[in-house]
Amino acid sequence: MKRLLSVLLAVFLVLALAGCGGKSSDPSGDNVGSGDGDVYAEDGYAEGRIGDTMHTYWFNYKVNSAYTCGEFAGRAAAEGSKLLVVEISVKNTFTTSVEMYDTDFQAQWGSSDEEDFRVPITTDPETLEELDPLSDDQLPGTYLLGVNEERTGLLVYEVPADSKDFSVSYLEAFEEGDEGDTFFVFFTPEEQ
Repeated sequence: MKRLLSVLLAVFLVLALAGCGGKSSDPSGDNVGSGDGDVYAEDGYAEGRIGDTMHTYWFNYKVNSAYTCGEFAGRAAAEGSKLLVVEISVKNTFTTSVEMYDTDFQAQWGSSDEEDFRVPITTDPETLEELDPLSDDQLPGTYLLGVNEERTGLLVYEVPADSKDFSVSYLEAFEEGDEGDTFFVFFTPEEQ
C-alpha cells in the first residue's frame, strides 16, 4: 500500500509540475513585439511594432506614431520623395547620462534584396554635419539624456515616394568598436 501511494504521489507531482509550464518554445518569444509590449533582444536581434518598448543596453525607446507627408514645417520633399515623420520616446535606463544622436535611429525600407536607409534630416547624410531642426517638436541631432530622463520628439526622414512599409532601427555600438544587439520597429505610416 505504501508503495502504491508513493507511485501515485510521484505521478501526481509530475503532472502538477508539467502543468506549471516553463519557458515557451514559441519562436516569436520576447524578441518580437506586437504593440504595447516590452521587447528584449535574443541572439542579437529584436523586432517590435508601434507602441512596443525596445530595451537596449543604455536606454529604452518606443515609436509612438508615424505618418508621411509632402511638407513638414515649411520644408517640401524633393521630387520623387516624401517625408516620413516618426514620433519617438527615449528613456535613459543607464547609470550615467547618455549622449544621443539622431543618426542612431535610421529609417529603412524595401525588401532584403534592395533594402535602403536614411538618417533624419537634422544630419547632412554626406558630411554628417548637424543641421538645425525645422520645428521645436523635432529631436536635435545631438542631445544629452540624463539618468532616468525621458524625452519625446519627432524624427523626420526624406524617403522614396513609392515606399509604403518602414522600420526604424537602432544598432548598439560600444566604444571598443564592438557591436551589440540590433533593434527594429516595423510599421506602415499613415498618409497625410
